[in-house]
Amino acid sequence: MKGSSKPKIYLPQKQVSFSAVRSVVSKQNPTIPDTNSSVHTLDYRLSLYFNSSKETMSGLTREVIKWIQSLDLTWQIKTPKWDLTNGYLIAEIYSWYFPQDIHMHSYNTGTSLDSKEKNWSLLKTFIKRRHLDIPEELIHATIHCKEGAAALMVEKMYELLTNRPVKKETADDEITFTDREYQIKLPMHARSTASQAVKNNLRITETMADSNLILAAHKAQNILDNHIEHRREERLQDPKRFNVKPTLGERCPRRAPKLSSYKTESTVVQEKNVANKQDDGINVHREATVQFKEVPVRQLDKAAIYSMPIATQPGY
Repeated sequence: MKGSSKPKIYLPQKQVSFSAVRSVVSKQNPTIPDTNSSVHTLDYRLSLYFNSSKETMSGLTREVIKWIQSLDLTWQIKTPKWDLTNGYLIAEIYSWYFPQDIHMHSYNTGTSLDSKEKNWSLLKTFIKRRHLDIPEELIHATIHCKEGAAALMVEKMYELLTNRPVKKETADDEITFTDREYQIKLPMHARSTASQAVKNNLRITETMADSNLILAAHKAQNILDNHIEHRREERLQDPKRFNVKPTLGERCPRRAPKLSSYKTESTVVQEKNVANKQDDGINVHREATVQFKEVPVRQLDKAAIYSMPIATQPGY
C-alpha cells in the first residue's frame, strides 16, 4: 500500500536552517513529534549532517580554498574525496606552475579505474622527475577515495607550490585513512560492526587494482584487528554499558612488602657486594667440607724394560 511506505527525506543542496528542514519532515510524517528535543533519531542525524557539512564537505582550510579558487579550475572542488580521485584536477593544478611538464590533453576526466590509473601514472612520473615530497601511500589512498586522503593531498600541494605552511587550529593525530573519526561522533549503538568496518575501509577498487587474494586478506585482517582494538577501548571507557565486572585480581589490594619484615637494607647491600665480587672473579674462602687421602701407587721402571734382551726365533 502507498500509505505504508516510508516517506523519503531529501537533504537540501543549499545551505538552509536546521529548523526549516525539521518542519518540512514533520509535515511529511506527522508521527514524528514536533519538539525541540534532540533525543529523536531524526533530529540527531540532521544535526550531524549540518554540523559535519562545514568540515567534511570540503575538509580544507580557508586559505587553501582561496588558493584553489584563484587557480580557476575546470570545475569547483566541493568534495575532495570524489573530485580529486581521478587525478585530472591534480594535474590541472600542477599545470599552472609547471606548464612545460603537464599537458592537459594527455589526461581524461573519466572516473573508471582505468582512467585513474592512466592519469596517476603520468602524475607519478612527473612527481618523481621534480622530486616532490608526496608519499606513495598518500597517492594510493587518494585514488581509492580513502577518508581524509584527498584533503591531505591538496594541503601537501599547497605547501610545496606556495612554500607556505597550512595553518590549523588543532594538531591532527596520526592519519590512518579510515572512518574512525566519523565513528567516534556516532552514538555507541550506531557504530559500524566488524563486517561494516571492512566494507567502509576496504574499497572495491583496491581489489580490482591488485587481484592478489593474500594481500586483500591481510588488509581485511588489519581492519578487523583495529576494529577489535577499538571495541576493547570502548569497553574500558564505559564498563557499565557493557556490564564489565572487575576480576578477583583487580579487586584485591596489592601492597609492596616492607624491607624490615624480611631483610634490612644493610643486609641487602652486603649481599649485592658479595655477588659483585663473585662476578669479578674474586675467590671467596670457604671451609673444606670433604677430606682427601693420598694413595701410594707403584710405577713400573721403564729403564729396566728397555735393558731386557730381545728374544729371537730360530732360523732368523
